[in-house]
Amino acid sequence: MRTHAAPSAGAQLRPHAPTGPSGTGTIGTPVTPFELRRFTHGDVSLSYEAHGSGDRVLVYLHGILLDAHVNRRLANDLAAAGNRVVLLDLPGHGNSDKPRHASAHRMDAYAQHVIRLLDELGVDQAVIGGVSLGADVTLQVALAAPERVKGMILEMPVLEQATPAAAAIFVPLLMAAHYARPLIRWVSSVAQRVPQDRFGPLDMILGTLRLSPEEITAVLHGVLVGPVVPTVEQRRAMTMPTIVIGHRSDRLHPFGDAARLTKLLPRAELLEAHTLWELRVLPRRLTTAIAEFLDSVWAGDGRARISA
Repeated sequence: MRTHAAPSAGAQLRPHAPTGPSGTGTIGTPVTPFELRRFTHGDVSLSYEAHGSGDRVLVYLHGILLDAHVNRRLANDLAAAGNRVVLLDLPGHGNSDKPRHASAHRMDAYAQHVIRLLDELGVDQAVIGGVSLGADVTLQVALAAPERVKGMILEMPVLEQATPAAAAIFVPLLMAAHYARPLIRWVSSVAQRVPQDRFGPLDMILGTLRLSPEEITAVLHGVLVGPVVPTVEQRRAMTMPTIVIGHRSDRLHPFGDAARLTKLLPRAELLEAHTLWELRVLPRRLTTAIAEFLDSVWAGDGRARISA
């Protein structure tokens, strides 16, 4: 059994920007500081935030071209409910290194960084989850190292039905990164002058605006050309308890993908969000359900249990 790694000498204590009340009871308690840490895997230096403490570890991953800011409110609420929540900035995102070659941004490569993070944290198992890109990377982690995954939270996965919408969104973005580089560089330079940790909704997009066109291109190339999700047969073999969060608000995260994935995974339950941003703007209902799921997973109750 691994023991928890002590905070590294380079760990920084950072304030958590207030985002307003998010519910009652243990969910929505006052925000607390978090530790900002780094570790190295291969030739990449990666940044992560540690919220809360204890043996119940949840690693939660951001969406494409976003970073840990998008999940800070969730991390605060779940830490208040007794979990240690770790928000990793994947390569090319947030405070982590930003390699400019596509192979560094394949989803299976991202998954290996998550597995290395578990070693850094000193834990045998953790619940792994994420939103959009983060959900797909979670599936890759479960494929590569199922023995390390205690459970999964798959928020708005991007699967087969999303292919047309993904192409419609990311191909023009990729072309803009190639052919509108002066404009993107100007936006990046302006965004880098704006201080973060001041206003939650703005912080969610600042990380994206700060990226250079070369960094955007590398991320999109890597995600688009590498493996996206495990095969149907591989997903059917994932037996860890799981909740899948889907919504009916946009085509990049079609509800049909979430519903089909829930049926494929042997121990999954579907939780429907009212909107794309419910978990970030009006989170009490969904966050309470996630906290109950984590209680169930760590209690060893078997199948995912949610009441929302």
